[in-house]
Amino acid sequence: MLRGCPPGAADDGRPTGRPGATMTDTASEYTVEELVVPTTMDDEPDRVQAFRDWLAVSDAAEVAVHGLPELSWTPAEYLPMCHEPGAPSRLFVVRDAAGEVVASGAYDSKTEPGTTNCWLSLGVRPDRQRRGIGTLLADHLEGVARAEGRTQWKTYAVSRQVGPGDGPGYVPAPTGFGAVPEDEAGVRFLTGRGWRFGQVNRISRLALPADASVVRELHERAETAAGPGYRVHVWTGPTPERWLDGLALLHTRMSTDTPEGDMQEPEDVWTAERVRESEGQLATGPHTMLTVAVEHIESTTLAGFSQIKVPDAAGRAVMQWDTLVLREHRGHRLGWLLKVVGIETVERDFPERPSIVTFNAEENRPMLDVNEAVGFVGVGSEGIWEHRD
Repeated sequence: MLRGCPPGAADDGRPTGRPGATMTDTASEYTVEELVVPTTMDDEPDRVQAFRDWLAVSDAAEVAVHGLPELSWTPAEYLPMCHEPGAPSRLFVVRDAAGEVVASGAYDSKTEPGTTNCWLSLGVRPDRQRRGIGTLLADHLEGVARAEGRTQWKTYAVSRQVGPGDGPGYVPAPTGFGAVPEDEAGVRFLTGRGWRFGQVNRISRLALPADASVVRELHERAETAAGPGYRVHVWTGPTPERWLDGLALLHTRMSTDTPEGDMQEPEDVWTAERVRESEGQLATGPHTMLTVAVEHIESTTLAGFSQIKVPDAAGRAVMQWDTLVLREHRGHRLGWLLKVVGIETVERDFPERPSIVTFNAEENRPMLDVNEAVGFVGVGSEGIWEHRD
């Protein structure tokens, strides 16, 4: 179960513990503890150190599987995502008798009344696996989800799988696209706990600089296909006032228009105010959010967008964030246009970044087509799993 900070967390009135509270497995030397998530990296030293330890274990558990250290986060990069407005993360660790953090987990769910879905995640330090620690933490996280009234749980599990896999030794996704090796620890663990495998995301990397001739040709082809009815806009940081409502709609449609197999979550409604709050929180980290948007000129509304999180530190990988073209505007290669303009902007305005990393559903062939055409190469994958309680 992969750690993560998708939208979510519990209400203030938590029936299953509070930050700083612990739960001990009497049959072992290990203790589950909920952290007080630091407000900033300048918060109380003990809180900051516990958060650092949480992230270090989480990253180590993932890298041990997919072997991609560029997907690790620095604490300063990751902390803002744990304070998403309306969806702050609840973080947990397992400590051994000496007080060392040996596992990390998270519970993420919107605080809005009536929310029924959540994301759970955990990772066990590679040198402490197969000792029942993951089971202890999973039991606790699932207990939190039940106590909070969440009935749809989802999680990511990273995989070493690169490219399609099928036949003996693989668990195929019910979408018909992608598979994960059945011998992976995460696959065995989740299956044994009654979770259902639902989808595969491909992890792809584009080495920078990209082939300029390829990018230029794709840009020209995409502009021709889009025709005169669309216009591209690019900005960094806060969204211009005129596009706030449009961006809120695009974020909302990310919850309804993107491939999720048969694990569809409830619509996640965004408002202009929520966009502003989210942008303000993310701006506290050492990165810049680059937004490429395409306007439908006749209606003066946004038809699609692509957001890219660029680290301040040169030498660190750029992370592709959300990308979406509204269903009613598809068929004009707007996704291609968004992608190539984003690459061109990163290379021009943020030089010395080594790569762009993106995650795409294996069944999202239109997006994989443009990624492959521009030079992205598959480097790993992750399975998405669901449990209905």
